[in-house]
Amino acid sequence: MRAPAPAFAYSLNDETIAAAQAAIGGGLTHAFARAGEVQLHVTRDALIQALTALRDTPGLEYQQLMEIAGVDYPDRGVERFEVVYCLLSLTRNHRLHVHVRASEDTPVPSVTGLWPVAGWLEREVYDMYGVLFAGNQDLRRILTDYGFRGHPFRKDFPLSGFVEMRYSEEQKRVVYEPVKLAQDFRNFDFMSPWEGAEYVLPGDEKAKDAALPQAKGAQTPATATQVQNAGAAKTDAKAPAASSEPYAKTDAPSTAQTGAGKDDPDSKPKPADPDVVPGKGGQNQ
Repeated sequence: MRAPAPAFAYSLNDETIAAAQAAIGGGLTHAFARAGEVQLHVTRDALIQALTALRDTPGLEYQQLMEIAGVDYPDRGVERFEVVYCLLSLTRNHRLHVHVRASEDTPVPSVTGLWPVAGWLEREVYDMYGVLFAGNQDLRRILTDYGFRGHPFRKDFPLSGFVEMRYSEEQKRVVYEPVKLAQDFRNFDFMSPWEGAEYVLPGDEKAKDAALPQAKGAQTPATATQVQNAGAAKTDAKAPAASSEPYAKTDAPSTAQTGAGKDDPDSKPKPADPDVVPGKGGQNQ
């Protein structure tokens, strides 16, 4: 008979906190439950001892390291980072988080001796946040490329600047170069496109009578401000130009000028198609 899966120990958070306080001791600074999960805050010096106790103490038995995450709190001052260890107890079907503070220069003890998988996870935290891990034998960048500057998940990481990054096939690495813009793209407009530009757009200087705005609704090279003021000001306005001038007519008082009901003088009867056999009745007969 198969043993049933262990029930989730959601209701045992208080007992878990009490057992963790007894196992860790003075290295535990804060312990509480938030959003249904236990959070344990420990000091850097007691990190290895605390994680070992959580893994090996009967009644806790958090055997598996699921993830190592980093958090950046710039307002905290020197120790602005937190490293969060997400643990899972397979026998108790329960999870908890272990938090430890870190600074940019003070390394955090590596837990690769407890869980070898931590080597990859610590490299991610180092790459994204710049947190150092003492004892990690292969602490290199893992997500960004060689030559990348800075750590992208820091909240003060610059998102814009005067340099651009690209991969150099000659140097086989990421290189930084000053931003080079063509002369056509050096002038930037930050005004709303609905307001229109205050300068003459390329090609508009060739339009005739550009200074005289046309009536509203007409095709015109005038700016939006001039068109808006055309209805309010009592100035002369040209009639909208027809798209087919000079052949288009302005009005058609009778059917004699429209050709309605008359065939084209040059039209000829459509020749019969020998492959089409007329049917008897039908929709198109």
